[in-house]
Amino acid sequence: MSTFNFHGDINGPANIGDHGRIEINHGADAAQSLRLAAELVDRLRTENPPLVAQAEVVRGELARAGQDGAAPDRGRVRSALETISVGVAAGSGGLALAQELSRVLGL
Repeated sequence: MSTFNFHGDINGPANIGDHGRIEINHGADAAQSLRLAAELVDRLRTENPPLVAQAEVVRGELARAGQDGAAPDRGRVRSALETISVGVAAGSGGLALAQELSRVLGL
């Protein structure tokens, strides 16, 4: 089940109110997502070095998107995070970071 944070008034065919807007927020801004990706790279360097390249893909894609002012390539990021999730040990910090990134990016 997905959850969405609604901020402000809601307006539309099923909602009553003036100046309504719906804002879907997954809980993190671009800078926080980039910090999580950098932390994932650092964590995997110690926990699982073969997966560092996949973490670098995530960090690079988020950095590129931030510089260009565009959305990251969600398919590329999702694929890299799934590879990391399969390759790290259950209960590890790397898995927790990969899952958190997936959550905040809405993947």
